[in-house]
Amino acid sequence: MLSFAASFRSLIAASGALLLLAACSSDDDIAYKEQTVYEIYSQAMTYLDDGRYKDAAAYFDEVERQHPYSVWATKSKLMSAYSHYQNNKYDDAISGLDRFIAVHPGNRDVAYAYYLKAMCYYEQITDVQRDQDMTRKSLEALQDVVTRFPNSTYARDSTLKIDLTRDHLAGKEMAVGRFYLNRKQYLGAINRFKVVVDQYGDTTHVAEALYRLTEAYTILGIPQEAQKSAAVLGFNYPGTDWYEDAYELVQGRIPKSVQQQATDKPWYQIW
Repeated sequence: MLSFAASFRSLIAASGALLLLAACSSDDDIAYKEQTVYEIYSQAMTYLDDGRYKDAAAYFDEVERQHPYSVWATKSKLMSAYSHYQNNKYDDAISGLDRFIAVHPGNRDVAYAYYLKAMCYYEQITDVQRDQDMTRKSLEALQDVVTRFPNSTYARDSTLKIDLTRDHLAGKEMAVGRFYLNRKQYLGAINRFKVVVDQYGDTTHVAEALYRLTEAYTILGIPQEAQKSAAVLGFNYPGTDWYEDAYELVQGRIPKSVQQQATDKPWYQIW
């Protein structure tokens, strides 16, 4: 994304009007000191390069305030949001991006705006033990990029991140399912594992989810359902440890992996 910012810098250089006079010494100065659009934008880019993202955002905003009808005002809206993103001020970045998209839906950089918004959510994804609201918002925003701009470079990267995001959401369902299973809330556990199988069937968690279903159904004394889960597991993931353990369960035997664990807990409480 730094190349995106660099492209704007090169545009300024090409204009041949980059004679920077006196840079403002603080954010307060820009409230009353009138400058040319090139001076303000150039100072914003300098702050961006120096990692002074708060100051960069303030100067990009000042471009729009002092020169609202210039071509640089449009670019500055996007660059201000990018500065907030770099400063981990994701809410400010998202607000700016939403405004840019609403006002400039046909702009050549609108695809990047959608992608950067998705990245704002993506960067806030937390571990599976926590609430996954940001993960869901990230998935929705990434899918929006792919749908709207399928042939862009942003779509290709978004597709990769969609797979990671879906795997993360499946991991959350697995964590909750194991929690229920550990507390003998078997129906709740089954519902979670079925979500993984039905909604996230292309993730890395499916094999374990099928085994956990086999496990839960066996504990509940529903051998027909246990056998169905084990059969699906064997068909899709033959030769895996999950299938070997599931096969032992449906045969009425304690899985070998459980036997190897030194514990006083019943086999159905070990995971």
